Amino acid sequence: MKILLFIHSLHYGGAERVAMNLSSEWVAQGQDVCVVTLSSTASDFYSLHHSVERIALDLAGATSGLLDAVSANMRRMLALRRVLKRVRPDVVIGIETRPSILAILAGRGLPCAVIATEHIHPPMLFEGKLWECLRRWTYRFADKVVALTEKSRVWLQEQCNCKAVAVIPNSISLPIPVVEPVLSPQDVVSAERRVLLAAGRLAEQKGFDILIDSFGRIASDFPAWDLVILGDGDDRRPLEEQVKAAGLNDRVLLPGQVGNMPDWYERADLYVLSSRFEGFSMTIVEAMASGCAVVSFDCDAGPGDIITHGHDGLLVQPVGDPQELANALSTLMRDDETRSLMALRARAVVDRFSVARVFSMWRDLFAQTGAGPTTVIDRHSVQVTE
Repeated sequence: MKILLFIHSLHYGGAERVAMNLSSEWVAQGQDVCVVTLSSTASDFYSLHHSVERIALDLAGATSGLLDAVSANMRRMLALRRVLKRVRPDVVIGIETRPSILAILAGRGLPCAVIATEHIHPPMLFEGKLWECLRRWTYRFADKVVALTEKSRVWLQEQCNCKAVAVIPNSISLPIPVVEPVLSPQDVVSAERRVLLAAGRLAEQKGFDILIDSFGRIASDFPAWDLVILGDGDDRRPLEEQVKAAGLNDRVLLPGQVGNMPDWYERADLYVLSSRFEGFSMTIVEAMASGCAVVSFDCDAGPGDIITHGHDGLLVQPVGDPQELANALSTLMRDDETRSLMALRARAVVDRFSVARVFSMWRDLFAQTGAGPTTVIDRHSVQVTE
């Protein structure tokens, strides 16, 4: 079977990482995989498996005004349609809202199944009036729509009038891949320090401003702990200014993007997710699989589908409250025994979101779209199925 994934870019981000993981796993299963991006390869952070065909449309970029936006997206849709006619995939998967919409339009009338996917709980991220209308109009024509959580599935069914919505979470595979750039934890924080770790794009969604506020409220109570926030983005400067204003330059560290996340999970004493909203946080799953207890806001949606409160981590409400987040962090930072017990229990997340389990869901979904029977090499169960 030939599978084509369409995504904006392979820049640093959760959806981009999912695209890399999906394409690598399908290639390992013996499928023919192509990844198409709107952007050029110049912005790539993630590297694809050498057997994955990569096509860059080089049509990304800002637009000015409604007419320019409509014209630009018409060019993008037609360029993708030309690719679909040439590559002739059995199934096309749009990664995130806008690529999914373009994929549905580009695939109309062609002999390929089109699957739209959402990686953020839809009502939490307004895509703009035009894209919101297009999602409500186009998603009903997709062969399937994939959501990461049950809450998102219900929203899509009710708001987009699409009945063929499936819930497929992201998978975790160990060992976690390592890509460039590699930054050793020992080059950032000394061995005797305790590490409170966070990671993600430096953007408002991730709530790192709230996290810095929360850590500032308890930093004097935990002099042996430092907060390390991995990632980069548009909010770097305001976050650095916030750290400086709080007098935390030596305690809150922002070393930038790293590709060796396994080293950092191993170094962390506790992981924290401060997002205002999420889809399905891969960093939570990876941290737990690596043996970290996690403290997270109970935001829409995702964390509550992964963490069992009080068992393998803590869920914090209300979302966005820096004092409640500080209280939860303090609970585990001061209690080594409870933190270690939760970290031990957290490793069970590997079974719940295993590659074998998640990709069996994808195989079932492909069968439901009528993409055609295919021989799948399941390298996890060593079975061949038709």
